[in-house]
Amino acid sequence: MKFRHSLATTVLLAAVATLGSASAQTVRIGNQGDALSMDPHSLNESLQLSVTGNVYEPLVGRNADLSLRPALATSWKQTAPNVWRFELRKGVKFHDGSPFTADDVLFSFARGAGEGSDMKGYTNDIEAVRKLGSHVVEIETKGPFPILPDVLALFYIMSKTWCEENQAVRPVDRRKGIENTASFKANGTGPYRLRERQPNVKTTFVRNGSYWGKIEGNVTDVEYTPIGNDATRVAALLSGQVDVIEPAPLQDVARINASGHAKVLQGPELRTIFLGMDQKRDELQFSNVKGKNPFKDKRVRQAFYQAIDIKGIQRSVMRGASRPTALLLGPGVNGFDPALDTRLPYDTEAAKKLLAEAGYPNGFDVTMNCPNDRYVNDAAICQAVAANLARIGVKINLQAETKGTYFPKVLRRDTSFYLLGWTPSTYDAHNVLSSLMRCVDDKGAGQFNLGNYCNPKVDELTQKIQSETDRAKRNALINEAFKIHQDDVGHIPLHQQALAWGVANNVALSQMADNFMPFRYMSIK
Repeated sequence: MKFRHSLATTVLLAAVATLGSASAQTVRIGNQGDALSMDPHSLNESLQLSVTGNVYEPLVGRNADLSLRPALATSWKQTAPNVWRFELRKGVKFHDGSPFTADDVLFSFARGAGEGSDMKGYTNDIEAVRKLGSHVVEIETKGPFPILPDVLALFYIMSKTWCEENQAVRPVDRRKGIENTASFKANGTGPYRLRERQPNVKTTFVRNGSYWGKIEGNVTDVEYTPIGNDATRVAALLSGQVDVIEPAPLQDVARINASGHAKVLQGPELRTIFLGMDQKRDELQFSNVKGKNPFKDKRVRQAFYQAIDIKGIQRSVMRGASRPTALLLGPGVNGFDPALDTRLPYDTEAAKKLLAEAGYPNGFDVTMNCPNDRYVNDAAICQAVAANLARIGVKINLQAETKGTYFPKVLRRDTSFYLLGWTPSTYDAHNVLSSLMRCVDDKGAGQFNLGNYCNPKVDELTQKIQSETDRAKRNALINEAFKIHQDDVGHIPLHQQALAWGVANNVALSQMADNFMPFRYMSIK
């Protein structure tokens, strides 16, 4: 086994070496996974949006400190409680040289709201987008929506003409495995251009010499290589074959810091890792329980929750680099209230009793879906959860797989029990409520509520939170909604993971709390 592992490591390192010798201004990134598509509307996942956000841009962007900044819109204002006007930046060109205009904005919003899009959560509260001039648009929302600019910060604009000419009018639908030109080619307005795309092998980017704005760093070329194996990723960093790795395996942090060649940048992340359960089907798809769905019973959901030794996971799996949580959001997200952040106690005997009361004294079998290359130690977390649940008689059939097959599966809701991570794109509690906790509809509400948790009172509060402008009243509504969700055991929160990037000593970059990695902030020292 040792020989086979070493051979695999050597082969993978050889593949990394084929990236070629780096020029003085080339940064080579090794990530545990790949962006699944270059289509910016195909998957609402932070790695995907981080990578494509170097090529495409939103109307409203974010600075390194996550504050809002003008991007393709130079200014915005409310002209009525449910109407916003955006003045668009003039003189901007797409990478093919064509001009950016209001037509591209209208097209992009229609595309993002259409069939195949995974970005409907950003558009479902928009009633209409209107062109007022070549560089002025008006967005009407279904009700007052004071955080609209925050919502739009990850909704990227595409070229109408390019999409039409390249048969990419509809987004790539990752759920159905559909691809088009936008999967492999790109034409944005951003600070970097896509040079070459080899899915799951290598993607290269080059600095946009005609970019409309300032590029803070000096990097001219970026080579992005997925390296799934932890040991191989670390070896590539320490041998100088890549300059940045994400994530740095927690067990290797001390070794990297002591290498003299690289260091690990660590910090808190806004992402929450949690478990979800199918609460809609009358019979679970993947369980030995027939004729009913155990997860429709709150006692079963609570039994699972109380069977999980979260401190043990923090200690043994996460090596201390996590923050156990009782909520689907954490510190740094607007609306977080520490008073609600108290987990149900870890209590195996109480969990057994709850299962017995629900009619499952001997437990039951259920399949658990988990990625093995998306979150920090994701597969190991699922293995630990499975071991915890075995103590109350629940047999977990663990399916840990690459995110390339995991995400299409769970996004189709072909799952009974799953692990997911979520970073609210607006850094506001409303995003968590709208995306993860609202009742699912065909317009984008509850788009990532993959287990179909549904409480009409939470929906009602979410709508009120969306339009409330008084901060104290808004926070009270947020607390009420999250308390209902807690009492329902709508999901099982686990923890907020910590950021850990391995960075060569000659590279400077900005580590952002949303785990985005903009190339524009990178420099070779």
